[in-house]
Amino acid sequence: MCYGDSSAVWRRLSCIRSIANNASSILFYNSKQTPVIKNTTHDIITIREETYILAENNDSDIKKWSGRFNEPVSALVERYTASIAFDYRLAEHDIQGSLAHAQMLAAQGIITQNDLSAIEQGLKQVGDEVRDGRFEWSLQLEDVHLNIEKRLTQLIGDAGKRLHTGRSRNDQVATDIRLYLRASIDEINHLMRSLQWAIVNLAENHTETVMPGFTHLQVAQPVTFGHHLMAYFEMFKRDTARLSDCRKRVNQLPLGAAALAGTSYPIDRERVARSLSFEGICENSLDAVSDRDFAIEFCACAALMMTHLSRLSEELIFWMNPAIGFVSLADRFCTGSSIMPQKKNPDVPELVRGKTGRINGHLIALLTLMKAQPLAYNKDNQEDKEPLFDTVDTVIDTLRVYADMLSGIQVNPEIMRNAALQGFATATDLADYLVKKGIPFRDAHEIVARSVRYAEHKACDLSDLALSELQQFSAAIEADVFSVLTLEGSLNSRSHPGGTAPEQVRAAVIGAKSWLSGEKHV
Repeated sequence: MCYGDSSAVWRRLSCIRSIANNASSILFYNSKQTPVIKNTTHDIITIREETYILAENNDSDIKKWSGRFNEPVSALVERYTASIAFDYRLAEHDIQGSLAHAQMLAAQGIITQNDLSAIEQGLKQVGDEVRDGRFEWSLQLEDVHLNIEKRLTQLIGDAGKRLHTGRSRNDQVATDIRLYLRASIDEINHLMRSLQWAIVNLAENHTETVMPGFTHLQVAQPVTFGHHLMAYFEMFKRDTARLSDCRKRVNQLPLGAAALAGTSYPIDRERVARSLSFEGICENSLDAVSDRDFAIEFCACAALMMTHLSRLSEELIFWMNPAIGFVSLADRFCTGSSIMPQKKNPDVPELVRGKTGRINGHLIALLTLMKAQPLAYNKDNQEDKEPLFDTVDTVIDTLRVYADMLSGIQVNPEIMRNAALQGFATATDLADYLVKKGIPFRDAHEIVARSVRYAEHKACDLSDLALSELQQFSAAIEADVFSVLTLEGSLNSRSHPGGTAPEQVRAAVIGAKSWLSGEKHV
């Protein structure tokens, strides 16, 4: 069993389900509560920060749709179709949506003020029970919506039965997911800004730290470590912009679409939208209940974000290899070997690489889920939640650990500089030098290529060749060539916006800090 802080239950979930054949309700508990078990036959659901117990409960008589049927649903079908083991985490948002719906019903005269007062008090108690770990979740009640409605009705009687007037679980769950995802996007963007600050602060300390820039993982040209880091800042800046744009489409209210065709009650959807801080309403009832574009779009944004984190992780793994030695990670982000005592393994960045594949898989799962669905709502859509929840959890966990990890990185400037001196990193600078002397670039390229082959044969760098040796490849080469062949000369020559010259990197850092400090983030 695992124990945790119940306040984290809405967000942090990675569920390993093990449901006994006769288990039908879930009782929440944590280290502060003693579980109430209604039957000794039970199994355990282990969740990242919480533990749930499945216990016997007979709720077969309270199916909200059972009047149509001549026989009860089989226990096997109940277990197969229930979603409460994962959608319970929508409870906070379900209650929030129900309050706004009830207030609208009362304002429109569809329910009485007395009913509204009872519903508000009842939902507050339900929310308290959920947060305190006293709420009993029933598998036979299928999902978060019916569990909350059943408990509300137990507490306040007939008023609880009136809450569902003018809505369906179809528009209800769509609203819950949008509320959940909107809050998740806000948290992710907040964490992303923390990561961006970590990158900018590290880059600021290394505006003049020279390292080799690579193409094809071969030494290409000198760059600064700060410039290299700021490339990731730009990637993450695009990620936050994408998420903020995605949020606009998430932030539309489906409630009021009912099952698929709207409702005959005189509802006020705009009032509910304002109450829940939605920017607008979904304009078509069929689309409102069946649309999962917003979830797919979020997962696409998350997949790109994780891809960027995976690329940085791959570089950290490469850089901290003892054969390279550019950086070291703090011990708290690494693990050892059970057999090789010298090992310091970069488990965190390796896991980021691995988890990126899982996030990509969730995106494909949602695309595949939707590809053949006719309008409007179908039970297939129950399968949207676990990929979505795991995507949110994984991104949040990754961002949290990454900002801390980058803040504790140790950089080895001397090793980086020595590596930049290898592989003829200033060869392009020599070609540019010749072009400025009037030689066509393609001819200059050939001249430098031959001089590189000559220096390679002598096992030295271009800057180590005598002037007379260089001049045998081109008479245009003069004594001023050696200032071009230094690492600093190469860096400083690229002093334009976006270039790797230290002054440009400092300017990029200043701009990034200004953006992080002054940008209006959702």
